[in-house]
Amino acid sequence: MSEKKMSSSRRHYLKSLMLSIAKGLLEEEAKENEQERIRWMEENCPPLSLPGGTQQLMEFLKDLHHKIDVIDEERYDLESKVNKSAKEIEDLNIKVIDLKGKFKKPTLRKVRMSADAMLQALLGSKHKVSMDLRANLKQVKKEVKEEEKELRNVGDWRQNIEDKSGMDGRKKMFESEG
Repeated sequence: MSEKKMSSSRRHYLKSLMLSIAKGLLEEEAKENEQERIRWMEENCPPLSLPGGTQQLMEFLKDLHHKIDVIDEERYDLESKVNKSAKEIEDLNIKVIDLKGKFKKPTLRKVRMSADAMLQALLGSKHKVSMDLRANLKQVKKEVKEEEKELRNVGDWRQNIEDKSGMDGRKKMFESEG
């Protein structure tokens, strides 16, 4: 991977050499195009011979007008074919791009949205739908066990401390356990 850097004079020399070669090729192509045009004109356009009389000149101009109309019709037909083909090519290019999947999927972000806002976004602003999720829930009655009630109904904590204080309280504790 050791690439030697080209000196600026060498680079300039190669660039000017490439430009001179390209210029020569363009000149040759222009000469060929000119020769092709001359050859085509000789094949398709006969030399102009103007008639001597007025009547013959009128006939010549009518014939020339007719040829111009025919050529204009051909040009119009070819132009419409080219436009139609260009439109088909553009449609096919769009289909190819769609099939390739050139479109990058954007990264999605989390959005906090209530159910009502989500429905409004999906259905549009015309539909007013409110979604109360709690209205559809069943009501469940809670059965409270008696033991839990007793544990909850301990009463005043100061009274419990007073009952358990002293020898009488300890005696009651042992009697209740046994």
